[in-house]
Parts: sequence; C-alpha cells; structure tokens
Amino acid sequence: MLKKLILLMLLFQTIISSAQIKTAKNINYASNTDEANTLNVFYKNDGINDKPVLVFIHGGSWSSGKKATYWWLGRNFAKKGVVTVIINYPLAPHVQYERMGNDCALALKWVQENLVNYTASSNKIFIMGHSAGAHLAELINADPKYFQHAGIKNPIKGVILNDPFGLDMKEYLSTAEKDDFYFDFIRTFTDKPAVWQGASPLNYVNNIKNPHLLFYGSKTYGAIKLQTPRLYEKLKANNIPVDIKEVKGKSHVPMISQMIFGGNDLYKDIVEFINVSLQK
Repeated sequence: MLKKLILLMLLFQTIISSAQIKTAKNINYASNTDEANTLNVFYKNDGINDKPVLVFIHGGSWSSGKKATYWWLGRNFAKKGVVTVIINYPLAPHVQYERMGNDCALALKWVQENLVNYTASSNKIFIMGHSAGAHLAELINADPKYFQHAGIKNPIKGVILNDPFGLDMKEYLSTAEKDDFYFDFIRTFTDKPAVWQGASPLNYVNNIKNPHLLFYGSKTYGAIKLQTPRLYEKLKANNIPVDIKEVKGKSHVPMISQMIFGGNDLYKDIVEFINVSLQK
C-alpha cells in the first residue's frame, strides 16, 4: 500500500512539473518573416524569476536540421530550472557560414533583450551547440566580429560544446577525403583555404574569456577527437576555466540523442557547470 502511495505521489509530481513547462514558439529574432530566423523558448512557470538561460544551436552539417527536433532538450532543461532557447538559423546552400554566425549572434541579442519576459536573467546567458551548431556557438563566442555586427557586447557567460565539429576547418578540409561530406561542407565554407582559416574557432582562442564545458564521444569522428582536446589544452594554457569529458561508447549523433532522456548524465554535468560558473 505504501509503495503504491509513493508511486502515485511521484506520478502526481511529474504531472504537475510537466504542466508548469511553458513554450513560446516561432518567435522571429531578426525582424523579418523568415522561418530560418525563429526560435522557441521553454521555461518553467513556477514563480521563480532570474533563472539562467541556455541557447542551443543544432547541428546538421550546416545544411540541415531545425529547432523543432529538439523540443525534448528544451523541456528537460526547463524542468531543471534552466530557461532554454532553441534556435533556427539559415542553412547552406542558401547562405554560408558568416551569415549563419551573424544570425546566431542576432538570436543572442534577442535573448538578452527579451528573456526577462520568460523568467530568465539577461546576465545569465549560456550557449550550447552540437556538431556544426557547436562550431557556430564557439565561432560567435571567439571571433568578436559577430557580436559587433549584432551591435552588442558578447553576452555569453559560459559555453557547452557537445561533440563539436569544425573547430579547425582549415585542418579538416585540407586533409579530408573528397567525398559527399567534403562537397557539402564546401557549400558552406567555399573552396578557399583562407576562408577555411577564418571560419576556424581555434584561430581565435586567445579571445576567449568565459568558462567552457567540452564533451566528445569515444566513437565519434577522428577530427572531433583530435580538435576538442586541443581546444581544452589551449584554454587551460590561457587559464580559462574548462572541463572536458569523453563519453564512452558514444558516436556522433548519439552524443546529442542520448539527451532525449531527462535523467542522462550530461544534464547533471551541464547544470552543475552553469551553477558553478554563476558563482564566479
């Protein structure tokens, strides 16, 4: 009887918690009518304000993906007290990486100016990306021209990179096999090595001042396993707070899809990272 009562209480708490999660969908952040410049906000309507906010940039080789896929990420973080913004951004072949970066920076500007309406603080903005989205997250964080273009100072309190691809695009594209992936990437980064260098976040590492949390899978792509620890070492050498975790048994896509489950260990690591970063 006691076990049944406990289970009913847990079920009731889960239902109440889920009911508290609110979603604001398809908000345009660039003052236009383009679906590529929209975002969704997930937040807990619990009477607590001044929460941290996490902006998530999806992956997809810079040419695919959409915010709607990651509704579960928004809800899971919102349940844990982190207001979450999932963004769209324009994709190749319609645009190249600089336009993507500029629009991601515009999304951060919108967040800074508007998230107080969704129980979040404009001084507690974190950014997270997976794969190509992690590249864009670090690019706008490390290369100052993107927030300069948006007309604001870098508002990012901390950075979470989940299996980041393209931290050094010049190294990758200079050595990669000329396969379908290569020619897909060329649509985003052109065929010019000088452009590849300008698109590589590792070239701007000395600009980075905010703490980082880095994840990569033990079975992910070789370039990620090479370049993610390299970013870690460079940040560490510059005395930037940084932690890195290799997730055993995970390849590239499962590095993000594992987070469908709200009890996944990465949530604990990320929430702890956010809390610790806010105390500094």
